[in-house]
Amino acid sequence: MSHPSAPPGGGPNTPQSSEKKVPRQSVRRRTLRERLRRDRTLLLLCVPGILYFAVFFYLPLAGNSIAFQDYQPYLGFKESPFVGWANFTALLEQPEFWSAVWNTLEISAVQLLLYFPAPIALALFLNSLIGNRTRRLMQTVVYLPHFLSWVVVVGMFQQVFGGAGTVSSLLNDNGVPVGNIMNNPDTFILLVTSQAIWKDAGWGAIIFLAAMASIDNSLYESAAMDGAGWLRRMWHITLPGIRPVMIMLLILRLGDILSVGFEQILLQRDAVGTDAAEVLDTYVYFHGVVDGDWGMSTAAGLMKGVIGFVLIVLANKVAHRLGEQGVYR
Repeated sequence: MSHPSAPPGGGPNTPQSSEKKVPRQSVRRRTLRERLRRDRTLLLLCVPGILYFAVFFYLPLAGNSIAFQDYQPYLGFKESPFVGWANFTALLEQPEFWSAVWNTLEISAVQLLLYFPAPIALALFLNSLIGNRTRRLMQTVVYLPHFLSWVVVVGMFQQVFGGAGTVSSLLNDNGVPVGNIMNNPDTFILLVTSQAIWKDAGWGAIIFLAAMASIDNSLYESAAMDGAGWLRRMWHITLPGIRPVMIMLLILRLGDILSVGFEQILLQRDAVGTDAAEVLDTYVYFHGVVDGDWGMSTAAGLMKGVIGFVLIVLANKVAHRLGEQGVYR
């Protein structure tokens, strides 16, 4: 049976359709001047932050050249004699330097074990609160210590744990001889760690609370319908949801492991003695600023920065091997 022939012009679905294709219009790329004019408001807002980092972080990097000089302030950078690695050699031969390194590593290790999990535990506790009003009140309370200076924090701890402090007097009167906790070198590491937890745990919990807010609530609802309790929901949903943030902050903490808080340690250094409280930051300050040994103290600071950079790179590579994003790809 023969089919009727198509009309001369062709059907609408045939290649001979009378519809004409509209050519695509190429999108013109904006010039640099046009983009700067468009984003000028945002760029102006970024200027103070850029100036801050440039003046206080990047420009001072040029001062690291002092580590390779016998620097004299009245001679300046150009006229001070170049000594090569002599400052590093002399630094490594000083027992006080190795004592400061050991104290720094001890304090960093204890803070890594006790202080780093504290914001996570606090964020989990705040996230478990049902009432929004109660949660906001608790968040405000735990955030406030972050805005206090270390002078105020150390003074408050002195009033509580000092020789005539409330806790020390109460324990001594009840047959528990603790003496002056603030002047005890044996408990100094636990003291500075507890101060750091009390001051900054609430502020550090903000990041973890933000990460928990991005977790899909349907996961919790499904787990609750399957009979999972709050502990299993936390273990299988909350902690895996914030694991990338935890790893990123842990890597950054490893890079800053040789910095344990200059102001906090300096305020309590004389009370417990240099054997327990001399760290790298205070070593650089007293040997460089106070004693005027600029080259050797700069060499110590430069070594601290290089070691921190190497730790960040190595920890980031380990995170990539474990399938995590890390700080950078």
